[in-house]
Amino acid sequence: MNIFENILGSEILENTGRDWLTHLAIAALLLLLFFVSKALLRSRLQGMAKQTATPWDDAVVDTLARTTNFALVIFALSLGSLSLTLPESVRTIMASVAVITLIIQAGLWASNLLKFWLEHASNQRREQDPASIATLSVASWIGRIILWSVILLLVLDNIGFDITALVAGLGIGGVAVALAVQRILGDLFASLSIVLDKPFVVGDFLVIDDYIGSVEQVGLKTTRLRSLTGEQLVMSNSDLLQSRLRNYGRMYERRILFTLGVTYQTPREKLEKIPAIIEAAISKQESARFDRSHFIAYGDFSLNFESVYYVTEPDYAVYMDIQQAINLELHKAFEQEGIEFAYPTQTVFVESTGQHQLPEATKE
Repeated sequence: MNIFENILGSEILENTGRDWLTHLAIAALLLLLFFVSKALLRSRLQGMAKQTATPWDDAVVDTLARTTNFALVIFALSLGSLSLTLPESVRTIMASVAVITLIIQAGLWASNLLKFWLEHASNQRREQDPASIATLSVASWIGRIILWSVILLLVLDNIGFDITALVAGLGIGGVAVALAVQRILGDLFASLSIVLDKPFVVGDFLVIDDYIGSVEQVGLKTTRLRSLTGEQLVMSNSDLLQSRLRNYGRMYERRILFTLGVTYQTPREKLEKIPAIIEAAISKQESARFDRSHFIAYGDFSLNFESVYYVTEPDYAVYMDIQQAINLELHKAFEQEGIEFAYPTQTVFVESTGQHQLPEATKE
């Protein structure tokens, strides 16, 4: 009993053991109050969120859940310490720890809200504006860097660092780093150029030199495409912008030019019918628009016709279906008209000549 009384009566930092126990009791009650308040508030907000259509109340509930237990413990100890008589230096340290904890916790809340907003915006614009997905991805990366840079500066300022000199030093160091990693920065700025200029977006079908594929992801350093044969193509953003690319995703309609040849034995009156036959075959297709058809040239073994039409849908499979239907329709129409398609042939003309008899030799 005397030992316990001695402990309670002993002084630590100008406070008796009884004062410290009182402080711990107050901190424990505050911590319990924080936990209970957090659980009740979260439960109440969840009930309200289920009754509304807006997703932002769900974001608030999720953000509240991001409150760390460590932060609650620090806050409880800091508030409980108000009952103690502490030296100014200790009081300053405890206040700094509490402020730094609050800044970091606020950063976690802001980061979660930023993440939720970007995901929500991406889901809304995924079908209407696929380009915004890449834009928001870069914006998320930049936003997080700015957010945590500000938090880091605030923490250092509370610790006692001169952030003015630090910012100046970082500026000089940034120049040196930029020179060392200029290739990476080139790809980064190339990705920003892709996001802002939008030469292509996720889902577009590209032809880049000898490579073809659809865009799957536009990253900070590379762009990933899925080729027709199934493998993934990874290309540097800076190299990609320096290449000449064809974006079939921006194709609103497809211009088709095709030729066919008929035999030289085809009568002239049937030759005159062929452009109309081709026009009729094309006009029967719903997604095709006829442009022209002409007898263009005398070939080596055929009379050649050139025709042009437009497919009003960019899908390559739709174009192939239409071309197949046109070919079958032309085959049917030519059979009915007795018109023969030409194929490589050679005609050899043999001219028969009489034999010349040599004069009989003179006998001596």
